[in-house]
Amino acid sequence: MRVEATDISQTASARDVIFDALRAAITRGDLAEGEMLRQDRIAQMFNVSRIPVREALARLEQQGLVTTQRYRGAVVASFSIAEIREIFEFRALLESQILRYSVENMSQAALEEAARHCDDFATETDPAKWNALNRLFHYSLYRDAGRPYYLQIVDAALDRIERYLRAQLLLTNGMARARREHAAILAACVARDAHKAAELTHDHIIEASRSLVAFLETQKNGVANTSNEARGP
Repeated sequence: MRVEATDISQTASARDVIFDALRAAITRGDLAEGEMLRQDRIAQMFNVSRIPVREALARLEQQGLVTTQRYRGAVVASFSIAEIREIFEFRALLESQILRYSVENMSQAALEEAARHCDDFATETDPAKWNALNRLFHYSLYRDAGRPYYLQIVDAALDRIERYLRAQLLLTNGMARARREHAAILAACVARDAHKAAELTHDHIIEASRSLVAFLETQKNGVANTSNEARGP
């Protein structure tokens, strides 16, 4: 089990520390879909009782990152292609609206910060850093929307599919398109064109979804064909 653990036996917020560590491991893909999360093993790793572990797993289940299965207990959640597509569609609707609100009140400081993150994302060669930089870019543009609840919901949606976002960027040649689209979104924000910025953001997310879904369907069909060939006529 790949989780960055520490001895938190004397920490009052043991539940929160365990929650954050497991959440990070799941969203990075260090914990695979369907992997069992044994409470006793996790408690031993963090040197705590099973109580804070159970509470952390319950929070992760509320966020859709963990599911409880009969006879297996807590496992890392997996999503169907339809569910992934739906999450992207939801993001496209919500994030484009957040940006529409934000452009109306966007500060120069926010634009300058977004430009820095846009450059950092465009020049970063380490795939492990792409997701974090992508969030920083978009969030710097959303910040002035004055919609903290909206952002909380977006954050939860991104957590659910972050492992797929990395695959989308890495395995579908998504980085080149993302760089271009980020630059266009930023330019629309600089021009204070809320409608165009929102439209570009919507299309940016939908196109990412289409390329990812196409990849996943191809991969799924390839596995199915291999299985059929193995069974023979």
